[in-house]
Amino acid sequence: MTAKPLQAAAALAGAIALTLVATTASAASPGGWTESGTSYTGSLTGGEGVAGRADGSLLYRGLGSIPIALRVKGWNHVGDPDIAQGHVFDAYQGGDGATSKMYAVTTPGGQRYEYVHPLDPGEALNNSFAAVSPDAQWLVSGEWGTRDRLQVFPAPLLNPSTPRTGGTLPQAGQITLDRAVDNIQGCDFVSATRLVCVSDDDAKDLLQVDLPHALDGTAVTGQVTTLLQLPKRSICSGTFESEGIDFDPGSGTLRAEVVQPGICMVSTTVYSYSPTP
Repeated sequence: MTAKPLQAAAALAGAIALTLVATTASAASPGGWTESGTSYTGSLTGGEGVAGRADGSLLYRGLGSIPIALRVKGWNHVGDPDIAQGHVFDAYQGGDGATSKMYAVTTPGGQRYEYVHPLDPGEALNNSFAAVSPDAQWLVSGEWGTRDRLQVFPAPLLNPSTPRTGGTLPQAGQITLDRAVDNIQGCDFVSATRLVCVSDDDAKDLLQVDLPHALDGTAVTGQVTTLLQLPKRSICSGTFESEGIDFDPGSGTLRAEVVQPGICMVSTTVYSYSPTP
């Protein structure tokens, strides 16, 4: 993309943010979350996911965030990230013919290690997100489409069963869902036994997945509950796309992203939610 289109896109994104900021609602959801704020980020570098740092600042990911060194290896899509113990976890996927997916871990010191998972029989190549359990031992991920499971891996680098400097990453016991879900774009843990996930289905559902116990590497069944539908607000018309999600345990804030439609797709809305009293 040339400089002039980039400048135009940035200007449009700013205009969208100024136009929409007055439309922020503060409505209680039936699932126990109250919408509490709205912010905006550029889709090129923030439209695929968001993760909160310990200091309260936010890390965004978009297609423009992929390092050149990883692009040349064929990793052309990055999903919703997570941060655990200062380590950044990114979910990468390749093209339509990919036979593996990759999780990159960047240490607090800036060293990046790559963990490649060869696809198991029946496994989709999609790698939509990375969500690390509160004990930093397990990594939950997901595939695109209609699915009745979430995948579980030992958390690269932080789980002592994984190689110290990257390597092959096998699956552990998966989470079987008690009902099928569509197009999960991101999940994050709100407790050791509960995840909240965002679905890019027609309704843009926010879902809750309850586990019978904290993950331990064995197979479990998760109970799925629909919490609410993400807002679809824009000065543009067309198809919205829900994307990343993050829960900040320090503030109790839940954030979820929605990419705006049409020419407004250069801007991603980040909706914030607080627990309903």
